[in-house]
Amino acid sequence: MSPDKLVMMANQIGAFFASQGPGGAKGAADHIRSFWDPRMQARILDHLDKGGEGLTPLVVQALSMLRSKP
Repeated sequence: MSPDKLVMMANQIGAFFASQGPGGAKGAADHIRSFWDPRMQARILDHLDKGGEGLTPLVVQALSMLRSKP
């Protein structure tokens, strides 16, 4: 799956969880951890490492949480 598609999907997840207020980033991280294939997770984290172009701030926060907690 292309990075552009993963960014779009991650941002959609982030937009949904943003409505939950301060816990939105955790909700997005938990969703990605639970429902994304490990290869998809690795690709979006690689994209983040390369600058994370296109990712919203909430998604960047969520991916940082995803990385720090197995």
